[in-house]
Amino acid sequence: MGGQTRKKLMAIMALSAMIGLLMFPILVSIPALAAGGGAPAAGGPPPDVLAEQEGDAVEEGQKVEMGRDVYYKTEGIVSGLPAPKTEDDLRSYPRYNFESRVLLWFANQQHLYYGSFVLAVPIFCMIIEFVGIMSKDKAMSKKYDQLAYDFIKISITAYSITAILGGILIFTFLTLYPAFFGYLSSIFRPVMHIYALLFVAESGTIYIYYYGWDKMKEGLLKWIHLSMSVVLNVIGTTLMMLANSWIGFMMSPAGVDEQGRYLGNIWHVLHTALWNPLNVHRLLGNMAFGGGVVAAYAAYRFLSAKNDEERAHYDWMGYVAMAIGVMFLIPLPFAGYWLMREVYAYRQQMGITLMGGLLAWLFIIQATMIGILFLSSNYYLWQALGRMRGAEKYQRYIKYLVFILVVGFLVFITPHTIVMTPTELKAMGGQQHPVLGAYGVMSAKNGGINVIITTTVLSFIWYMRGNKVPIVPWAKFGDIFMGCFFGLAYLNIIWLAIYGYYIPANVRVGLSVPQVVTTLSCLFFMTALNLTMLKGAKMSGPIEWGKISVRSQYALIMLATAFTWMMGLMGYIRSSVRLFWHVNEIMRDNSPWAYTHTTGFAANMISFNVLFFWFTILFVFWLGTLGVKKVPVEAPAPVPGRVPQPAVGH
Repeated sequence: MGGQTRKKLMAIMALSAMIGLLMFPILVSIPALAAGGGAPAAGGPPPDVLAEQEGDAVEEGQKVEMGRDVYYKTEGIVSGLPAPKTEDDLRSYPRYNFESRVLLWFANQQHLYYGSFVLAVPIFCMIIEFVGIMSKDKAMSKKYDQLAYDFIKISITAYSITAILGGILIFTFLTLYPAFFGYLSSIFRPVMHIYALLFVAESGTIYIYYYGWDKMKEGLLKWIHLSMSVVLNVIGTTLMMLANSWIGFMMSPAGVDEQGRYLGNIWHVLHTALWNPLNVHRLLGNMAFGGGVVAAYAAYRFLSAKNDEERAHYDWMGYVAMAIGVMFLIPLPFAGYWLMREVYAYRQQMGITLMGGLLAWLFIIQATMIGILFLSSNYYLWQALGRMRGAEKYQRYIKYLVFILVVGFLVFITPHTIVMTPTELKAMGGQQHPVLGAYGVMSAKNGGINVIITTTVLSFIWYMRGNKVPIVPWAKFGDIFMGCFFGLAYLNIIWLAIYGYYIPANVRVGLSVPQVVTTLSCLFFMTALNLTMLKGAKMSGPIEWGKISVRSQYALIMLATAFTWMMGLMGYIRSSVRLFWHVNEIMRDNSPWAYTHTTGFAANMISFNVLFFWFTILFVFWLGTLGVKKVPVEAPAPVPGRVPQPAVGH
């Protein structure tokens, strides 16, 4: 077997192992998902085990008490105590001279920010290190290796802070909400030790992975090093899914009866109605957030760079991080729609509270933040065209993209009803504006966000073509086909949004599916077609990394800040939908703070959390500048009679 064939085989095997191991935690949930919720196959202990337990109980003269699962509707042996009945006293809710819920909110949010960051960054490192190993260009291979090392260097410090914040969070739960935390611990006791062991395993793996970087940089040892990143990410993903099961249980309890008594089936407790959509939504959100934070770090290093070499490296680093973040940002709204659909399916009243009741205005704020994310991403891509010779041909078309994005954004953030004084309400004849109110319904908003995403895909395709001219024989036909495809996509999205006004609401909901399919078709098919057309393309000039305006770096910082603010907002929305329940319809919150804060207070608290996180992450960034490893880039040997060209990254 030749050397090249052996390398390809090893690469295929390694990539297959990465995909398989990363998908394993999600695949284990498929049997229960396919069983259709309360299928008998997943409804408690197996019959032989159940009979054995009943026989043991009869032999001991004990009475077997059975309970009915509140979600799966299956029978199980009562194996726990009822949810405690709390009172508004110091025994149930010890307190300082401050609102306990706000203290818990702060500790939880900071732990979530850092936990999301340290989950996402090792996945970036795994992907980038794999690309570096597979690169045939030694100089580019070293650049990718340096990039992955820079990423994990930031993550190490953030990981230590995550562990500290986790300890603070547990201490806060134990001291301020002992009854609730005790009940939750009793329900999840069968997997609590697994969580602790996985955390220890993750700690050991990430430190060996980081400190073994230089010792394991060539040959078989490098593949072993890459395999450690796969193990690290499997552990991290599993930890995230276990933490999501606690959130899912609080929102949509399962595996317990109406009194909150555990029925002996830990899989039911884990696999609640909202567990799968929470896993997908939070994984995508964490990846987008992690990409945004690393892009902000690269922008920080770019702005403080002392020479052109550093600016070029961190410009490239920021682009890679931004591209990863946007790659996961694009499907994130669709995952959010799935989560909201499952919330409606579980309890319609919860969905109404979220989208059309007490919390509806928070979704207008969320829409604003989503719009800022996409506007910032597009602005960065337009600025990035400036680092390429030959990209000037696209500059004159940017104003049309700006118009499309702004119109889609304005439709997306328009509220259905407007907050008004009684005088204004009387003058207008109702809360709904006669013109703008028509844009506040979901049909228009689906159209707006899909137009925004499609335009972002078009901006990225233009960036990919910035300094390249296709030379395939069918290039002209390909350009015409691509233009027609995007034009028809816009028309289809807008037509479906308008058609939604003329059909019943229960039918209108289904129109989001063809709109999503249209948008994803632009993303996958047109990106694939563009890459095919660019094979062997003629270069109109090199990519001059570092030759980009500083405004682009502020766009990256804006992108990361918007990600951070939106994560805090969505965490508050998700928690608030339980209203006055610790565990929805199982354990009531009887503390003095069992009410929903005003939108203004929530916004101030979220902003404080964002500011505190960025204050601390700047400290992490500063630590990342200490003792930075320098990797020299090998210049190509000069060719006689030829003018040397500057090295460029791709």
